[in-house]
Amino acid sequence: MPAQLTTHVLDTMHGTPAAGLKIEFWRLDGEPQHIKTVTTNADGRTDEPLLTQGAMLEGHFELRFHVSDYFAAKRVSLPEPPFLDIIPVRFAIFDASSKYHVPLLVSPWAYSTYRGS
Repeated sequence: MPAQLTTHVLDTMHGTPAAGLKIEFWRLDGEPQHIKTVTTNADGRTDEPLLTQGAMLEGHFELRFHVSDYFAAKRVSLPEPPFLDIIPVRFAIFDASSKYHVPLLVSPWAYSTYRGS
């Protein structure tokens, strides 16, 4: 399997992929550096990997999942301020020749993540 970084978001409230969810991708080594902002597709995935084999680097990173905007767009009644707004998931790439997958399972009240395959 080629080295790459991918993500996938599942909406556990509705039991569906989280289509249209904004994700910011940051590198945290040294001064934080914004790499890109993407939006999930109908399958809850990004259209392309966040990093591909030629761009994989070791270091510390953060994905910022904009979950309150996503649930508000789905007309979910949220408190003000929402319990979960932007969920930061910090992780490290320690082997740039490996595949990293960072999924997020989310509702307005809870989330979980793990290193997927």
